[in-house]
Amino acid sequence: MTRTGTEYAGSPEAARARVERAALELFTLRGFDAVTADEVADAAGISRRTFFRYHPTKADAVWGDFDRHVERLDRLLRDTGDAAPVLATICSAYADVNDYGPEDLPVLRQRMRLILTEPALQAHSQLRYAEIDRVVAEYVADRIGGAPTDLLPRLVAASTRAAAMTAFAVWLGDDRASLGGSLHRAFDELTQGFPSLSR
Repeated sequence: MTRTGTEYAGSPEAARARVERAALELFTLRGFDAVTADEVADAAGISRRTFFRYHPTKADAVWGDFDRHVERLDRLLRDTGDAAPVLATICSAYADVNDYGPEDLPVLRQRMRLILTEPALQAHSQLRYAEIDRVVAEYVADRIGGAPTDLLPRLVAASTRAAAMTAFAVWLGDDRASLGGSLHRAFDELTQGFPSLSR
């Protein structure tokens, strides 16, 4: 379908959000593999060309503006003074980055359910996880000395991400659960050496 210039009305952010909402709805309803980029573009009221301007692949539409998410995590880590404990700083930054308002939670649930359960997205997800791990490992290496590829920076990056993803999975599986509460509980267990195991 050929689109007219009306598809460009509104801000780029609003257009991007419209594309992502359309993608999430279609992927949730029919499955990621069963939906084409053309169908997402059509549902969002834009052209195929405009879709790929915002998202290089279908998978990128699921993740949304993830680059900004990673940049914010990096900024939060870098803005913390050297006196703060390394692990607690990372966990706090993770929680802050994922502090969503109630109005954002329904879309976030759709997004995270696809990311965590859709097999076709797993390879792409690994690329995204690597971006987070890089930021965290670089921060740890800067704080303790050494290289981001050393064992400890990589271990901290993988462990904190695993804690965050586990909290998201628990939140998705329980409508009564609080995302913030799940994240803080996971990070408290991690930073305190799993105190619940010693009870």
